[in-house]
Amino acid sequence: MNPQPPVTRMRMAARTSSTKGGALADFPMLRDYFEAWKVRLAETGWAPWLILGLAVFLRFFLLCIKPAHFDEGINGWFVDQVVRNGFYRYDPTNYHGVGRNVSRIAALAMAVSPGFVFYGRYAIHEVWLLLFTMMFILGLLGLWKRGTPGYLWCAGMGLAGMILTKETYIIHLVCAVAAIPVLMVSNALNRLPDAKPARQTWTYVDLAMVIIVGAFAVIFFYSGTFFNWSGVKGLYLACKAWFQTGQAGHGHEKPWYYWLELMARYELPVLAGMALCLLCQAFKNLNLRYLAIYGVGTLVAYSYVHYKTPWCVINIVWPFLFTFGAAVLLVPVRYRRVVYVVSALLLCYSLGSSISLNYFRCTTDTEPYVYVQTYNDIFKLTKPLLKLAKRDPVYYQLTGHMIRSSVYPLPWILGDFTRIGYYEGGNMPQNLDADFLLVQEDKIKQVESKLHNAYYTQPVKIRNYQDMSKLYLSAKVFKEFFPGKAPDFVGKGPG
Repeated sequence: MNPQPPVTRMRMAARTSSTKGGALADFPMLRDYFEAWKVRLAETGWAPWLILGLAVFLRFFLLCIKPAHFDEGINGWFVDQVVRNGFYRYDPTNYHGVGRNVSRIAALAMAVSPGFVFYGRYAIHEVWLLLFTMMFILGLLGLWKRGTPGYLWCAGMGLAGMILTKETYIIHLVCAVAAIPVLMVSNALNRLPDAKPARQTWTYVDLAMVIIVGAFAVIFFYSGTFFNWSGVKGLYLACKAWFQTGQAGHGHEKPWYYWLELMARYELPVLAGMALCLLCQAFKNLNLRYLAIYGVGTLVAYSYVHYKTPWCVINIVWPFLFTFGAAVLLVPVRYRRVVYVVSALLLCYSLGSSISLNYFRCTTDTEPYVYVQTYNDIFKLTKPLLKLAKRDPVYYQLTGHMIRSSVYPLPWILGDFTRIGYYEGGNMPQNLDADFLLVQEDKIKQVESKLHNAYYTQPVKIRNYQDMSKLYLSAKVFKEFFPGKAPDFVGKGPG
């Protein structure tokens, strides 16, 4: 018996026949939506896509040539804990529109910037803080110029994202708000043609929805998806903890001109854009003048803080790339070709510096951007170990002892190996023999006096500002990686 289609008395309209028209013809709203997008894409042109493609290429090409950074190891370990435990336990003390051509020049400068590329290849907070901060600022400027609900959502979700990403959001929030009265004074001294705010088309219902969604997101994540309600207190406890960190420095103290040194070393377009902020009164565009004021304010605030790490630079300097792109607006038309040539030379310098830093010197600790970076030495352990485990999962059960302090990112990289012990502060396992050991320099003599088995050994330095370690690989397990070589260390034998 062949199944028959259901009987219906409903007569189909002629245009809904399956023989003609197609899916989009059946849904005129969807068809109009796609047509509108086609028009917008056609008007956009190829330049933004080329810039985006270059940015993606520089950030993902040969991404594995650099070992994971210490902070990446911590962040990765936290992610693993979320997967295993089902929620994140927040600890506040833990590591814790302008013109089209102007925008495209700024985007190109970001795409090739040594700092933006280098830290864009990191799995750390700063890239996300940058994204959400730019969303927040875009929302503020859009509300002033357009007043639409879309920009209200942009500002609200940008702010929520900033709060969820890193405690230093407070610096950017304060600077963004403080820039508004400064802009008013600037406008009083030199009138802007577009200073009049647009009529706001959003409603109080829109505002309530933005507040509710943003507050829900913040509470949802700070409470560990409602499993750790004490984490919500971190919203205000974090301020005290990080103000103390910012003042104390904790080994990361730098002089106030530290950011200027980084710009002069790597970011010439940024330096040019910052210099143009001195001429911000000449900008006849409200967005540009606001960005110049906000950028200088943020730079001053970060310069005052004693605790300075180089990856924060991308959150400080991005407004200066817009003023760099706006240089052409400050000169007469007959001189603009010269400005374009100079801009092109500065961007080429950035691209060259970016390639050199990211593909040839990404672990060279004499580079200021390469800061407490993990050395390639850890590959001496991770490559053979992961190769064995990839070939046969039974090797995930190998026993390992990490007898030294501060071994990140290894706990994250080796998180699937279930029999690794981490020993700090003089603690040691009862049986020191294992399939592999990583031993701090001052513990080597003590450990070797208690070993019984044979090992291949290699010196390992995890990162700068840290003493050497010695790696022991069991001759029985890792002999295939040392063909024809006798073990470097032989213990006192069984018993």
